[in-house]
Amino acid sequence: MKRILLASALALAATGAHAQNVTLYGILDTGIEYVNHANAQGDATWRMPSNTGGLMPSRWGLRGTEDLGNGLKALFNLESGFGVDTGMSGQGGRLFGRAAWVGLSGNWGTVTLGRQSNMTFFAMLDSDVMGPAVYGLGSLDNYIPNTRSDNAIGYRGTFSGLTVGATYSFGRDAAATGGPAATNCAGEVPGDRKACRQVTALLKYDLGPGGIAAAYDQLRGGTGAAGGLSSSDTSDTRTVLNGYYRFGDLKIGGGWIGRITRAATRSEANLYYLGASYALSPAWTLDGQVARLKNKTTDARSTLATVRATYALSKRTAVYGLVGYMDNNKNANLSVSGGQALAGLPNGLNQTGVMLGMRHSF
Repeated sequence: MKRILLASALALAATGAHAQNVTLYGILDTGIEYVNHANAQGDATWRMPSNTGGLMPSRWGLRGTEDLGNGLKALFNLESGFGVDTGMSGQGGRLFGRAAWVGLSGNWGTVTLGRQSNMTFFAMLDSDVMGPAVYGLGSLDNYIPNTRSDNAIGYRGTFSGLTVGATYSFGRDAAATGGPAATNCAGEVPGDRKACRQVTALLKYDLGPGGIAAAYDQLRGGTGAAGGLSSSDTSDTRTVLNGYYRFGDLKIGGGWIGRITRAATRSEANLYYLGASYALSPAWTLDGQVARLKNKTTDARSTLATVRATYALSKRTAVYGLVGYMDNNKNANLSVSGGQALAGLPNGLNQTGVMLGMRHSF
């Protein structure tokens, strides 16, 4: 089935029929990683990370537009995430787990229907220097690299530098397995309109070399959902404020994410981050970021520091190296790589990760 779909898409792209443009694209990003304190004996491990690259996650996709006239266009995007280490699909094993939507756009903005990135994703784009890479903010909050919603209707428009947007999901996540990208909350339950609902909103203003953004993101629970959100009366809410500014070849970005979870117990946490990216030359780029997560309810505190160097061999191919260090206090237990708790290991354990890798885009 996958071969038939790909062959059909390639044939359509080759013909370019009737003012419809279809693009096949992709990224392959992987490397070798060293992580210390990986088990109860304090041993280190060497591995090839799955679904998380040192620059960005691997993917392939199809995007297309059709000109309908009078400034109106039809759009679609199908995007599949996968691990280069095994070739297995990411995002809970979904064929198009990164995107599967169709929409319309005009001078009034864009409306989209389907599985799509929500407004938290767009709010983080410019200020988060490390992005969805390994040793990024996902190591402190593993929702951040997975800001997508199933069964969603979305709107986004930009007017004189001001971007406004919102999404509404009738059932935010239908996948049951696959880590933080799959939380078993399909929603669309008769008689319970709130079950697995998700609402996000965005305000963003860009002017010249800088910009600021604010976002609101609330996930509702449902029967059997992960993260303790076992009913529609439970919720997980994030508020985002951030900004960025460019000084020539230097870019600085930072922000705050406040999180309140109302489940069996109420918890409140704050995540702060500050990073910089500098183009040393046309080929060399150096990135660095420091982030701190504090859970006000449990007094768990984790600080993550990351440095990354990238060398572009060509427009499409780059090699890189990065180092991350996670400092946990006596009540915290997060891994530098992937953000999961250090299973079977004591709180207060610190961890260092080093990765060398390669990225190729097409």
